[in-house]
Parts: sequence; structure tokens; C-alpha cells
Amino acid sequence: MSSEQHQHHVVGGYKATLNNPRVSEEAKAHASEVIQEYEKHGQAAIADIDSKKPADSGDQHENHVNGGYKATLNNPNVSKEAKEHARKVLEN
Repeated sequence: MSSEQHQHHVVGGYKATLNNPRVSEEAKAHASEVIQEYEKHGQAAIADIDSKKPADSGDQHENHVNGGYKATLNNPNVSKEAKEHARKVLEN
């Protein structure tokens, strides 16, 4: 995915936040600010947001991936081959 496509997806996510009734007013206010910055400054605004992500976001992603593999081990609808693959990934 190109950087431009990524930025359009990010802005689309913020626009969806504005229309989601389950999202807090604080989150909607933040989304609105981000969209306004994007409209003023374009791609630089999204790049700035990406640079402000916590440094441990890679660790968090890895934890989510590992959680998915652990769920695979306990899911009765998953094949034996998939469970074996999940075990190997979790061992490494």
C-alpha cells in the first residue's frame, strides 16, 4: 500500500469515528481536529500523527499477533495443521 493510500485510510477511519454512535465525544473531537489538520496541511498532518505513535506500538502489535495464535490453539473450528503452525510460531 502506498503512503498516500495509507493516509486516505487513516482519514477515512477518523471520518468513520465521527459517525459512530459508540464513540466518545472526546474521541470525536480528536478525530475532528485530525481531519481539519489534514484539510489544512494535507499529507504532512497524517505523517505527524504517525510520528506521535508510542514507541512500543510494535510490541503491542506483536502481542496482538501472538494472542491470535493462542486463540487458534483453542478454537475447535481450526485445522490440526493451523494449530501446529500456531504452536511453532509461539515457540519461536
